[in-house]
Amino acid sequence: MRKILYALSLLLLAGNSHAALNVFACEPEWAALAQQLAGDRASIYTATGALQDPHRVEARPSLIARARRADLVICTGAELETAWLPVVLRESGNGEVQPGRSGYFEAAQYVTMLEVPARLDRAEGDVHAAGNPHIQTDARNFLPIAEALGQRMIQLDPGNAAFYRQRLDAFGQQWRAALAKWEQRAVPLRNVPVVVQHKGFPYLSNWLGLKEVAALEPKPGMEPSAAHLAQVLETLKRQPAKMVLRAAYQNARPSEWMAQRADINAVTLPYTVGGTPQATDLYALFDDTIRRLLDGLK
Repeated sequence: MRKILYALSLLLLAGNSHAALNVFACEPEWAALAQQLAGDRASIYTATGALQDPHRVEARPSLIARARRADLVICTGAELETAWLPVVLRESGNGEVQPGRSGYFEAAQYVTMLEVPARLDRAEGDVHAAGNPHIQTDARNFLPIAEALGQRMIQLDPGNAAFYRQRLDAFGQQWRAALAKWEQRAVPLRNVPVVVQHKGFPYLSNWLGLKEVAALEPKPGMEPSAAHLAQVLETLKRQPAKMVLRAAYQNARPSEWMAQRADINAVTLPYTVGGTPQATDLYALFDDTIRRLLDGLK
């Protein structure tokens, strides 16, 4: 009887559905989260690909056209998209998705930011005033972001409120179960020393207990010179690391150079949904991330 009532409730929700939300997601992880929460009630466009650097995207006419039609823009914020998103939003002429309006959603507003600079100096590279924007690498961050995003969808599309609440509750239960599984699998990674190519992993390290001992970039966003790589190599002779990490969208050469000379594994992480063939959705993103990190210990 309980199963029959549940099936009937889903049919009623489907019968009461309204026009889909038109969602413009800046990065693949937010498109994937929107899909989890909205299902077929949303038409979702992803502005950047998994193998693109989200810092450096061209404000193309196609992006402006998509933003013009959007009901909801979902981005990381924390200045990650500052090189292109303000132009896209301004040129779109869509007043409902401008910052401060209900159709504009910044995920970074709902998590505790790391690496917030005490002093802002652009000479130090791609430094973000609000803190490091790469929040998607800590799976725990998706719970408060999902809660806030689900509520925003309800606000924008109240006719489908019951549907969004049901999807949000289901996601929360499933994500907490997945978190417990990932954290148990990742126990061997705690306190493991690693090198990072770009300062893009503080949230991952904070979550799993990795210990970052060096970065290949001399400053965030600056390609490492041969001289700087040699300095990092000297550091690793005194303080050895187990692996060097890079995001899938980054140039592999610096990590491979260091891995060969320091005799450690170079580990490519998907970084977002679609970054590797295995990272097909949010759950697979973290399955693959932890599998690759554990393989890097071998």
